[in-house]
Amino acid sequence: MSGDLVYAPHRPPRRGPFARVGHYLPFATSGLQSLLQYRSTFLTTGVTAAAGAAVTVFLWRAVYAESPHGGGPGGFTTEGITTYLLMAQVLQVLHANRVDDEVAAEVYRGDVAVMLVRPVSYPVVRFFACLPVVAANAVLVGLPVLALFPLLVPLTVPRPVDALLFLVSTVLSVLLAFLVNLLTGMTGFVTTNTWGVRMVKQSVVAFFAGQLVPLALMPGPLAAVASVLPFRGMVDGPLTLLLGRYDGIAGAADVLARQIGWVAGLTLIGAALWRACLSRLEVLGG
Repeated sequence: MSGDLVYAPHRPPRRGPFARVGHYLPFATSGLQSLLQYRSTFLTTGVTAAAGAAVTVFLWRAVYAESPHGGGPGGFTTEGITTYLLMAQVLQVLHANRVDDEVAAEVYRGDVAVMLVRPVSYPVVRFFACLPVVAANAVLVGLPVLALFPLLVPLTVPRPVDALLFLVSTVLSVLLAFLVNLLTGMTGFVTTNTWGVRMVKQSVVAFFAGQLVPLALMPGPLAAVASVLPFRGMVDGPLTLLLGRYDGIAGAADVLARQIGWVAGLTLIGAALWRACLSRLEVLGG
């Protein structure tokens, strides 16, 4: 045997996916801590959501009051349209993750430049930071609204399978909302004021997602356009499953497949846009 020593370079241990996830958990924790500093916001959001739902629900209930027992416009019963509009308001609360506001603000202030030197992905950081916002909105705003309205108006009770499909679809809708808001916030790389972009996005999403008017009540051409856009998967898709307004297993699978497809597609678009934005980063803050 030779007595010569052979130098073997040190190789860092491989890190699995759970180790990589651990890099982003502190951002979720800091997001929660920041959220707790503005607890009064939840009261304002809850009152606004309840008031908006009340106006919309009672307006449409008046429209359906004279409808035949078998259903009114779009095949909705009074209880069905009430449930749809109430749950649409709840989903809108879950989608208010503030990602578009925060990304645009960080780009404008120049804070995003600090994040770029860290060994983490900025879009993934923003995803983990928004999780506490979504969870808090669900518990502190969504659940109280859902507990209040059954005391005021009759609602449709979903079948267990429809409720399960709705929960799965809601998770996908939250992912879609994150991606749409992330793309909106990224416009801060090309324009120093994203307020107008965010207002347009909010209006377009509310309309084509079915939040203001169910897609079943839209004219044919508008409904056709809305059905191929990603926004349908944010509201109308989940509520189609909740109310059992789908054609068997194939119909339910189609709703979920469209959501999954748009989540994948918007993820790829977001990744490509992020790389393009980095090449023209212009920091105005200091």
